[in-house]
Amino acid sequence: MLLWFVIAYWIISIGIGLYAATRVHNTRDFAIAGRGLPFYMVTATVFATWFGSETVLGIPATFLKDGLHGVVADPFGAAMCLILVGFFFAAPLYRMNLLTIGDFYKKKFGRNVEVLTTLAIVVSYLGWVGAQITALGLVFNVVSAGEISRLAGMWIGSITILIYTFFGGMWAVAVTDFLQMIIIVVGMLFIGHEISGQVGGVGVVVDHAMQAGKFDFWPKPDLKEIIGFAAAWMTMMFGSIPQQDVFQRVQSSKTVSIAIWGTVLGGSLYFVFAFVPMFLAFSATLIDPAMVNSLINIDPQMILPTLVMQHAPMFAQVMFFGALLSAIKSCASATLLAPSVAFSENILKPMMGHKLSDRELLHLMRGVTVVFTILVTLYAMNSKASIFKMVENAYQITLVMAFIPLLAGIFWKRATTQGALAAIFCGLSVWLAMLIAGPDDPFVPAQFAGLLASAGGMLIGSFLPSVVAGTPPHEPEHAHLHHQAASHTGHVAEHHHISRS
Repeated sequence: MLLWFVIAYWIISIGIGLYAATRVHNTRDFAIAGRGLPFYMVTATVFATWFGSETVLGIPATFLKDGLHGVVADPFGAAMCLILVGFFFAAPLYRMNLLTIGDFYKKKFGRNVEVLTTLAIVVSYLGWVGAQITALGLVFNVVSAGEISRLAGMWIGSITILIYTFFGGMWAVAVTDFLQMIIIVVGMLFIGHEISGQVGGVGVVVDHAMQAGKFDFWPKPDLKEIIGFAAAWMTMMFGSIPQQDVFQRVQSSKTVSIAIWGTVLGGSLYFVFAFVPMFLAFSATLIDPAMVNSLINIDPQMILPTLVMQHAPMFAQVMFFGALLSAIKSCASATLLAPSVAFSENILKPMMGHKLSDRELLHLMRGVTVVFTILVTLYAMNSKASIFKMVENAYQITLVMAFIPLLAGIFWKRATTQGALAAIFCGLSVWLAMLIAGPDDPFVPAQFAGLLASAGGMLIGSFLPSVVAGTPPHEPEHAHLHHQAASHTGHVAEHHHISRS
């Protein structure tokens, strides 16, 4: 019965995605939903995109082993990323009216910076999408009682998600995300109620978690511990900001106000609901401690699905796996679309010998989506990393290469093309050097050192006499963007004043 439910749900969601595809007539519709999404859909697609397999399977497994201290990157860093984007980045980026985040780097710093940052962004999606494909294989294996292997489940999941993403683009992602957000929220709350009833209530679970030290969050008063804690937080909080999927949700909004508050609300909801799977996983230590002990060091990602399969009634199983599949599908479809659009627009399109028509570019984006789906499925099949680590590691490259140029390009009027190139080169070089030749347990994590090097490169490169052709800081375009950022700060402050009044 559970397997048939999964099949029926899968077919219905594909049908909805294909129906949404009827609204795709050009690349603007495919990439950013024609800039027509209302507030509730922007909120839903922000929430559902980020509430993925790592939230339901990866974060709870890490929480069981390391407590809140182990999940500082996600959900704490991830939620802060979305809130920061809403308050500080959404308005200036929205007003630029661009198709991709790579277009920002091109407009601000030229072709070389556009190519380097876009490549970093595309590569970063391998880990994130790979985690969703890995989780799909796990789910199909569990609900079929082992009849479908994990590898077969990965291919089934990736191909079916590709179908509606290929045809519907951002419209299909947004419409299915809205449905999937409802299923995630209802499903998680229902299974939480069901499981809490077996252990004597929420308070019992919280008390046991507190006594077990699982709520210890802050690092010890040791410099190395503090730096490691900050590095883990910053990896997701800052490394996720220069990402195409975040940018698409901002650009898909109908108005600038929707872009701001839809992102903030979506991030806030994500933070709140991310604690439900952690609660469920710790409940397993009270309901079936033998099962937890047998899986904690072998495959901790299986603890929550095993708990539900062995200790929840059929309807609760349906609700749980419905929520889990919704989380994975919404995240996977969005993260297949984002890098495909960016790579087509910012890498392949300028390389073509002739100017592409809008229809030709749309075909190119769809073709790249197919190729990227195959690549990430192969990556997921051969990766040995956990779902949580695949996602956490995905953002290191964008943290050291793309974040500082984006930050400086919007908020620092003296930022130059030379500074952006220096930031990319310094950040990448230091990060790679530490990963390849550094110690196994460095005092300063590689991504943190790379971020500092990137910031230093931007400062030094921008202040030194220019030897690189590009947009100088005094040109009207750069000054205009800086003025937009300053105006946005006042815009947000005004919102706060109105709300408080």
